[in-house]
Amino acid sequence: MSSPSSSLARAERRRKPSTAFRTNGKKSLALSTSEGTSTRGRLPTPPGTGGPAPRQQRRTRDSTAHRLFIAPSILSLVVLGLYPLIFIVLTALSESSLGRPFQEWVGTANFEAALGDEDVVASLVRNTIYALLVSAASVVLGVATAVALFRSARSGALIRTLLLLPMITPPVVVGILWKLIFNPSGGLFNTVLTFFGYSGDPVSVLASPTFALVGVAIADVWEWSPLIALLVFAALLGQDPEVTEAAALDGAGGFRLFTQITLPAVAGTIAAAFLIRIVLAFKVFDLVYIMTAGGPGQSTTVPAYLIYQAALQQFDLGRAGTITVLLAIVVTVVTLPIVALTRRLHND
Repeated sequence: MSSPSSSLARAERRRKPSTAFRTNGKKSLALSTSEGTSTRGRLPTPPGTGGPAPRQQRRTRDSTAHRLFIAPSILSLVVLGLYPLIFIVLTALSESSLGRPFQEWVGTANFEAALGDEDVVASLVRNTIYALLVSAASVVLGVATAVALFRSARSGALIRTLLLLPMITPPVVVGILWKLIFNPSGGLFNTVLTFFGYSGDPVSVLASPTFALVGVAIADVWEWSPLIALLVFAALLGQDPEVTEAAALDGAGGFRLFTQITLPAVAGTIAAAFLIRIVLAFKVFDLVYIMTAGGPGQSTTVPAYLIYQAALQQFDLGRAGTITVLLAIVVTVVTLPIVALTRRLHND
């Protein structure tokens, strides 16, 4: 019969595993952990959720979808922009009529004839001066109107709405309206002159070779200055008010605040608006057609009106295409510096 001390010793040995067993157990546990980790790292990727091939397929599908989405825009650009441009250039290089285009290729003969025509050259020069002056006047009036609206932003809702009226009025209606205003027999212009004491013969603005183009320019400025005002007004609303408040606290105010704070903040917008306005001024046709029909003489004839005469009255598409190309070249030369200035101001 064993003693109580030996029984207690055997029970203690059963409760405590051996050192070797504990060591081996730790090694086994570490081995199983590392194997599990490596096994998790080698788990196969479900199809379509990763891996080089599915990712490449997804990128290809996205690229195809992008092409499909922009395809209508590119097609519209080709049909509405590129095709007419190619057609105009080809007509300028050929003898073409309205019913029979491309009868005979004449090379640069149409350009030589157009550049030798005093009316064409004079209209290009006239239109360039007209576009620069009209655009400058529109920008000055538009910026002044925008600043005035900005300073009375709370009470200017009705005025901002009224500013839209000249832009939404059809250009033909604008031409008829200003033709009636300049009418020497009871027009508003002569009525105002009489009210302020003028007692001479009625002033016929549109019948004067000197002032006819000025009358057209006034109508043009009235029609498009609100566009400049709205663009600049939107830019003024987007500037940081804290900068203006800090400048006012430093003592800047009035003209100094406008020239040093407000004007630099919206200079890029003003340059972009001037670019838009000068392109619109080069395209002027409807006001000339309605108000003066290019007269008196050739004093208000612009390239757009010559193109209309050549294409739809003389049916000479070669001459019309040539004048169109020459006008496009002039517009490009005039607007390139403005585009560069606009980019520089926006980058600054």
